[in-house]
Order: sequence, then structure tokens, then C-alpha cells
Amino acid sequence: MLKKILFKLSRSIVKLLLPCFSLLLIKLKVSKRIINYLSDKNFTANNYYNFSDIIKKNLNNEKILALDVGAQGGFNSDTFFPDRYNNFFEPILVEPIKNEAKKLMAKNKYVIEKGIWSKKTKKNIYILGNRLGSSSMYQPDPSCFDSHGIKKKDYKNYEITETIQIDCDSLDTSLKNLEIDKLDYLKVDTQGAELEVLRGIGTFRPLLIKIEAHIFSMYKEVPSWIELLNCLHELNYIAIDWKGIGSHASRIPAEMDIIFIPNFKNKEGKNLISVNENKFVSLMLIFGQINLLKMISNTCKFRSTSEINNFEDRFFN
Repeated sequence: MLKKILFKLSRSIVKLLLPCFSLLLIKLKVSKRIINYLSDKNFTANNYYNFSDIIKKNLNNEKILALDVGAQGGFNSDTFFPDRYNNFFEPILVEPIKNEAKKLMAKNKYVIEKGIWSKKTKKNIYILGNRLGSSSMYQPDPSCFDSHGIKKKDYKNYEITETIQIDCDSLDTSLKNLEIDKLDYLKVDTQGAELEVLRGIGTFRPLLIKIEAHIFSMYKEVPSWIELLNCLHELNYIAIDWKGIGSHASRIPAEMDIIFIPNFKNKEGKNLISVNENKFVSLMLIFGQINLLKMISNTCKFRSTSEINNFEDRFFN
């Protein structure tokens, strides 16, 4: 009882002091930096929990089948979710740059050494030797660099050092060639080619999609991010979270990672989730989506509802 009273008193004192403290931070020109720091900590707040035991019980030795399109550095190389969960996945990595693909093949069972596009074709990849992770099927556009906060002295890092032609095929065909007929998690980070990847998804319907969207693209002729959202809407997915990437001149991020799940508000989406309850719950826990998972769990009457309800979503603290 005393602990609760002290906690409430502390929160009240902080609320009273915050306006004065914020003025000081603005004066010192560090307010935005602190806000960004706290925002990042808030985004990963649910990493406080370790859901491994629940996930292990849910999956019962099954693996979450994951397709990583743009897998340079390996699966979950950006640690978007804690790497303690990596062993619950069976990753299929896509890396069309041969030297990078060889590195992945040494440690992974499935590596696709082709590009993923909306159809079978050949495409150029523009290699940025000084910044390999920014290589793309689209050419960099220096006129847009200022939107990303890129300084002129760093423009040289975005120069094309090599152009290579690669074979491409659709996501649908590439997975079927591996005799895979179901996909649980899809991650797409292809520096502008995300829409073309989705257009070749065929009948695959992952339970969770993490995709990079370019609000202000630094590449030439990249389709609008609105087209990307419309495509996902037509595939019956809804956005549930996003996180800005890198620097930007506008008040919104120039690029962001967006998380999508099947639209649980309609019959088709609800059925896809319910049929794959264990993997869906596991993915939502891995990505820290506790409050939303509680809501969907109660709506769909999941077997694990009572266990999920025991957790507080720390994002909202």
C-alpha cells in the first residue's frame, strides 16, 4: 500500500516539474535528442520481458518460417527484436550479391541467390561500394539527399561503384521452388523495391510483415509509399506499428519500418489468425505487441488468453 502511494506521489511531482525541466532542455538545445532517446527506449520497453518459455510451449518444436528479402548481414541483423528469439525461426534469406550470399550460405540452410521482383526478369543492381547496405535496383538521387540529412561531404558514400545484372523471380515462385507452401513472417528491406516484392506474393499470406517504406525516397523513380500501403490494404493487412529510420529534414521520418498483420476486423483476416494461433501469438510477443495481442486474443477467444493477460504493456507507461 505504501509503495503505491509513494509511486503515485513521485509521478505527481514529476508532472509538476516537467514543464520547467522541458524549458531548460529547450534552452540547452538537447530536448529533441532526449525525446529521441526516450522514444527509442519506449519502443523497446517490452524487451524487459523474456517470452521464450511461452513461445517454446506454443510452437512445440515447430519453427516460424521467415523470408528475409534484403538479408545482408544475416537474419534480424538490425536486432529489431531481441536476438534471444532468433532460434525460434527458420529463416530463408534472399541475397543476390554473390559475395554476400556466400557469407550467408555458410551459416544458413536456405539462401536464395536471386533478386525478388514481381515477375521473372533481369534487373540491374547499383552497387554502392562505400555503403553496400544502400545498394539498390534504383539509382541514388542526389537531389533528395537533403531530405535524409545527408551532408555534402558524405555524398561520395552514395556513388555507384559497380552495376551488376541479376536474375529475379517472384516471391511466390522462389518459395515454391524450395517446396515451401506457407510463410509465417516476411521482412522486406530492398531500398525502394518493396512494392515489386509484394506484387509477386501470390497466395502467400504471412502472419506478420515488417517492411521498409520510403516517405521521401533517396532513389530515382521509386513508387510512392502510398502505393505500398494500398497494396498491403488490398492484401487485407493493416499497419500496427512503425519506427523511423535515420536522419530526416522533415518532422516525419524519410524512411520507416512498418509492421503489418492480417486485418483482424474482417472474417478473412480473423480466420487466418485463428487457424495459426500459436505462431501468431508467438510473433506478437516477439515484436512486443502486448496490448493489441490481448485485444485480438479476447476477440478470437485464444486458448492462451489468460496467460497473455498477465502481462502489462510497458510501451504505454
